Amino acid sequence: MSQACFLRVALPVPLRRLFDYRLPRNLPSHGLRPGMRVQVPFGKRKLIGILASTTTKPELAEDKLKSALQVLDEEPVLQPDILALCEWASRYYHAPLGELFSLAIPATLRQGKPLSTRHRLWRLRPAAADAAEALLSRAPKQKQAWHFLSEHPKGLSEDSLKAFGFATSILSQLEQKGLVEHAEVEEHSTHFEAVDPILKCAPLTLNDEQQHALAAITEETSGFRPALLDGITGSGKTEVYLQAIDHCLQQGQQALVLVPEIGLTPQTINRFHERFNVPVVTLHSGLNDTERHNAWRQGLKEEAGILIGTRSAIFAPLPKLGLIIVDEEHDLSYKQQDSIRYSARDLAVYRARLKGIPVILGSATPSLETYNNASQHRYLHLRLTQRAGNARAPAIELLNIRDAALQDGLSEALLEQIKTHLDQSHQVLVFINRRGFSPTLMCYSCGSVMDCPGCDAHMTLHRNPWKLHCHHCDTRRPVPSSCPDCHSSNLQAVGEGTEKIEETLQQLFPKTPVFRIDRDSTRNRNAMEKILAQVHSTKACIMLGTQMLAKGHHFPRVTLAAMLNMDAGLYSSDYRALERTGQLLTQVAGRSGRADKPGKVVIQTRDQENIALQQLANGSYQEFIPLLLQERQLMQLPPFSFQALIRTEAATPAEGERFLSLIRTILEQQASQLNLNGPEGLQLLGPWPAPMERRQGRYRQQLLLQSVSRQPLHTILNFSLSSIESLPESRKVRWSVDIDPQDMS
Repeated sequence: MSQACFLRVALPVPLRRLFDYRLPRNLPSHGLRPGMRVQVPFGKRKLIGILASTTTKPELAEDKLKSALQVLDEEPVLQPDILALCEWASRYYHAPLGELFSLAIPATLRQGKPLSTRHRLWRLRPAAADAAEALLSRAPKQKQAWHFLSEHPKGLSEDSLKAFGFATSILSQLEQKGLVEHAEVEEHSTHFEAVDPILKCAPLTLNDEQQHALAAITEETSGFRPALLDGITGSGKTEVYLQAIDHCLQQGQQALVLVPEIGLTPQTINRFHERFNVPVVTLHSGLNDTERHNAWRQGLKEEAGILIGTRSAIFAPLPKLGLIIVDEEHDLSYKQQDSIRYSARDLAVYRARLKGIPVILGSATPSLETYNNASQHRYLHLRLTQRAGNARAPAIELLNIRDAALQDGLSEALLEQIKTHLDQSHQVLVFINRRGFSPTLMCYSCGSVMDCPGCDAHMTLHRNPWKLHCHHCDTRRPVPSSCPDCHSSNLQAVGEGTEKIEETLQQLFPKTPVFRIDRDSTRNRNAMEKILAQVHSTKACIMLGTQMLAKGHHFPRVTLAAMLNMDAGLYSSDYRALERTGQLLTQVAGRSGRADKPGKVVIQTRDQENIALQQLANGSYQEFIPLLLQERQLMQLPPFSFQALIRTEAATPAEGERFLSLIRTILEQQASQLNLNGPEGLQLLGPWPAPMERRQGRYRQQLLLQSVSRQPLHTILNFSLSSIESLPESRKVRWSVDIDPQDMS
């Protein structure tokens, strides 16, 4: 008699374990496979989990097990490589496997909706073809969509047309004119391999360095090849990506491209659409649930040849994945800062290893971890040192403003240079890493500052509408007419943000368009794409913005990049601050002089003699990074050591500190039993308050674990987490484990 079969299910709950269930009635066990969705009772709730495995030996007695309610799929929604990726991430980041599985599928599947759906197919009405030119003579976007559909006589899905930039409104307008029609049809998969030819236009000619890099990436003799594509800004990294993807597609494989910000996807996808005929889909948080579901399904069903996405796209299903590219690999956006604190860059390397395929980590300013891996020959180190075409590296000027009179943060010398470049019909980029109108509002009578009631932070003053806004907890308040403390009406904005500088530049250069690019101006859907289109269609203009401007954008008309308030990054208590300041400076500088006109960078500073600034101004980031590595090695900081950070959030400082003290005691006892103490073993630092101790009304404490090798960190956490979870305090205090923390604030 065969043994009974039980389901081992991973559920989306913050518990580091799996749950056993009996089979639903009348369901045979032979068709069950890991990766299927299972609906089960859990307490008083019904949850949808992922089948991790089946077993004949459940942890509890059979009569104590509940029956699963139903298995929702005939085929697994999570493919074997994604299951393996999540299982590894669960072990490495010490995170519940059920929460990782939940992260890896779209919200629609988490809600129990079917994977396959009906979709809207658009096609031309042949009888109306003769009238199209006349009807569309004054509607260029509709005309473009009509011609695009004419190249696909069998029709295209609405999602595919959206991916190519044709909104539903355009299709509806064509339908009203009687030129196209739509039908609701059962979905059917057209594999990307059926597209012929793959290329829409010929690739550019590569220089010797680009050819060497491409040959190393596409070499046929080995599979898993992590490579750092270390190219200065404007050196043509994207062209290497495109030709590597072409090689991948020619082999009948799919490509995954990760970008750090949603704002980069429009220009990236346009480059890919201009080059390839295969379907290119995007996956990011700016899509609604249905759009994310459809993009995810297109990857799974092999309809998408190329998938471009932000951090969470590392979990996208691509059965024929043959290449992974992580653009701007240094960017902090790849590290999840809440919930499961994973690094998409590091998961990309592990996923490539699982699949036995190349992975490209591209950056003009590599992270110290990636650069060190390349220096130690764990990764290929492919260098691009020449700017594409005739472009030259911009000249960098450190502009001393120590004794200068400033007009809303702008010196007279800088304003003169801006005017000179605008008079030559060039574009100017002004960078300041502060949103809003002003960093704070102060009473000039009593000196009080408008602070956030829930955070140890000032509230930022915004306009349109006027409001006080905490960027840490999202608290918003109207601007008071008088001081809450002394009732004086003498309230003044202190300092400058993007909105204030925008207002000043508009006053100083009234005939020049000023485009502000920050999280506030690009909040609405497609706002970033619209602003960039305006920039590219304008000759002389000023672009003003935050870090969003520094990430990979190509502005061929920009000849001057001005950087304000850069000194703040030179004196932070965060040991990573100098690395990030160097990356930011280099990335912003790289937006200037990318075409045939020479570029210049002006950095306003009150510390012109600062050694780091001098090194970056007179050399390059590639010369700066070895000096940072020497400093880190002397201090035994990452990448020459490894860290884990245990964080708590509690109603009072004492609660979090007491809980972390208990955790430290458990860790010390385990370290002694496992013989993990000593200089080569484990260091425990803390507990201590976080740099911003109070956020959202809760007090935050930290305990840092550090070791010169990874093994002691993971060993002690493996042995200790169950004891920590069993503490009564663990249910009263919010706490989390962050492996390889990138932000200590």
